[in-house]
Amino acid sequence: MDALSDDGRHGITIIALIGSVFSPYYAHARRRGRGDPENHCALNVALYGSDRKRWAMTERGRGRLVRSASELVIGPSSVRWEQDCLSIHINELGAPLPRRVRGIVRVHPKALTGHSEQLDGSGRHRWSPIAPESRVEVDMEQPSLRWSGDGYLDSNSGDEPLESGFRCWDWSRSKLSRGSAVLYDVTRYDGERMPLALRFDGKGGVEPFEPPPSMPLPSTFWWRIPRAAQTETNSTASVIETLEDTPFYARSKVNARLLGEWVTAFHESLSLERFNAGWVQALLPFRMPRFG
Repeated sequence: MDALSDDGRHGITIIALIGSVFSPYYAHARRRGRGDPENHCALNVALYGSDRKRWAMTERGRGRLVRSASELVIGPSSVRWEQDCLSIHINELGAPLPRRVRGIVRVHPKALTGHSEQLDGSGRHRWSPIAPESRVEVDMEQPSLRWSGDGYLDSNSGDEPLESGFRCWDWSRSKLSRGSAVLYDVTRYDGERMPLALRFDGKGGVEPFEPPPSMPLPSTFWWRIPRAAQTETNSTASVIETLEDTPFYARSKVNARLLGEWVTAFHESLSLERFNAGWVQALLPFRMPRFG
């Protein structure tokens, strides 16, 4: 789940993970033949804003997991459907700075799409844009923060580790004057590039369109993560703000032109080759501690 506040000053990303794809503990367990996904779960919460930035991603074992058709509980946090609203109750401790992250985020989908895509062409990696257009209400106690804005809800699932299927990808979600657009630019492990572009009408409708050309963006400042954005021919994409600069992943706000209009995109760049490096795996526990 991603959202930006109406005034553009704040943002939030929340990812509920069962079989945490970026967990060094899960990777180690798989190498030893003990890769039980339910023993490696986390609720990743990232708050963005100059005065309220927080990050939490504590991994927990299967003893702290409860799941049903309408509810997911991971440690002290939970995600549950309450009629037509997805309520996310957050009670986490940040890392590497141990600051409390506590509050409720409510996601009100405009419509559910029921749509699914294969990202790898073979069905081992799947993506479902559950509610590409949603109204999101953020009510945090720690830090003290309240805002509402435009948001997005999706789901990914897979039958193998991400690094087994892909080298890298760039992803973006943009609010249009009418509807929204999501772009994937995936490079598979065999080197084949698979771009994907979908437009959503806010009523559950999904329509593919020709993926725009990809143009390189400046690498991130600290970890030099390569970034690229898709934008229409004869237009230039640019980075508005880098929200996350990590050894294998970058999250940014990007300006680009799609379907005849200029948009502000929530953008992500992921390097699975970098993630799989031993030195990166050694760094991950500092941002992703494990309890239980």
